[in-house]
Amino acid sequence: MTRQLALDWLDTPLGLMVAVGDERSLHALEYAEQSRERSIIDRLSESLQAVILPGKSAATGRMAGELASYFHGEQVPFTVPLVRGGSSFQNAVWDALLEIPVGEVRSYADIARRIDQMPALRAVAQAIGDNPFAVVIPCHRVINTGGKLGGYGGGLPRKRWLLEHEQRMIRSAEKFELT
Repeated sequence: MTRQLALDWLDTPLGLMVAVGDERSLHALEYAEQSRERSIIDRLSESLQAVILPGKSAATGRMAGELASYFHGEQVPFTVPLVRGGSSFQNAVWDALLEIPVGEVRSYADIARRIDQMPALRAVAQAIGDNPFAVVIPCHRVINTGGKLGGYGGGLPRKRWLLEHEQRMIRSAEKFELT
């Protein structure tokens, strides 16, 4: 039996995002432009081996709420369960990304060192690029060793915005701690 997933378009300050989920879990979250809807559905349907129909699910609804809180500057943890797929190597990289605190950055080399894979630095960068959960698995917090932003599937302006947004979140939290 082919599983069926719902695809919901979420409006964010960085443009539309596509959330794909079922009643329990999220299967993908990425940036998109509405004009690309058909190619996105086809690609995700193939990679997730599921029928994907436009609509809402419990998981996409919860993610919409958690993203709204994040974009409003609240440091909420993302709690929607993720169906990550990926190889064990990719999952190790994504786990390392989840350890990067809000408002901090790490280099690609830091991530490779963290998972004890320095010889596989290019593979680490590829796994970061293959992250199926933009924002939630914070690949935007990875920069080049020299401190430059480096690549980001959502584009460097989005990456810069996210990093600046998280810095504002940290400064805001520090203000509240001082009072």
